[in-house]
Amino acid sequence: MNILYIHFHDLQDEQLYSRLLTLLAEYTPLVQALPPDAALADVSGSLRYFGTDATALAERIRARTGGLYGLRSTVGVAANPLLARMVAADGPPSAVRTLPDDIDTVTAFLAKKPTAALQGVGPATARTLSSYGLDSVGRIAAAPLGTLQRILGVTAGRHLHDVARGLDPTPVIPSAPPRSMSVEHHFTQDELDRNRQRAALLALTDRLGLRLRGESQVACALTLTIRYADRSTTTRTRKLHEPTAHTRSLTALAYDLHDRLALQRARVRTISLRAENLIAAERASRQLLFEPTDEKARRLEAAADRARDRFGTEAVQPAGAAAIHVA
Repeated sequence: MNILYIHFHDLQDEQLYSRLLTLLAEYTPLVQALPPDAALADVSGSLRYFGTDATALAERIRARTGGLYGLRSTVGVAANPLLARMVAADGPPSAVRTLPDDIDTVTAFLAKKPTAALQGVGPATARTLSSYGLDSVGRIAAAPLGTLQRILGVTAGRHLHDVARGLDPTPVIPSAPPRSMSVEHHFTQDELDRNRQRAALLALTDRLGLRLRGESQVACALTLTIRYADRSTTTRTRKLHEPTAHTRSLTALAYDLHDRLALQRARVRTISLRAENLIAAERASRQLLFEPTDEKARRLEAAADRARDRFGTEAVQPAGAAAIHVA
């Protein structure tokens, strides 16, 4: 019960995020960055030094981040990263929640959780499992391993069989956050409409591309995170064909990631995009496509950037994103 999952609320400053990771390193060297706003920490070797238990140490960390930076945070304390994440999400934000390392307690905690609460189970997988009557973690845990493997495949079925029982051997691997850049959109109400979700994605990629070009950076990958009405999330990452800050390329990949989630009836609360593994634009090679439409799009993009630099970022916007305001 010595793994902490720390989620910092309303955190959008990458420099502040780095300072928070440095603060966590004062308590343990085993800190794993989970950008843009979370981290894992293994405090097993720190408890004797600080003369306390993991829950009290989590309270101390939460108090310091609030006092120094005015940030609310939620900390889950459990025996492994999977359970720490889940117990952190089990209630209103801004608290320390502990799940005792006891098999009966863990089983009871997991039993009534929806399938989508398990890390790595997206809406499409949840629907597939529900069609077999496996609509809760408790029912999945009670299902034979062979049944899960017939439904999902050998590897995915084995993984689901383990996590439904609260088993997660993943270690906390110390890491610093890679250079990244994030934007997100909060819907004023839970959004079911696919077209409005795509309009938000267009506004996000437009803003992300503008920021990347303004800082002479290009992205090597793009991460899409969807947060639902029940506070569960789905995250997907994919590499770009080539490092780019071109809005058209970012939008195409964002749309593809969104389409593959098949969110027909999902109630979406927040959409986030993060450009990953940024490098300086002059270091990136670009493949010549000899496509007039692509060259025209880049020239228009450069002209729009100049207009925004002179008249403000709202001077030019994609037509499909005009009704969406990106925070």
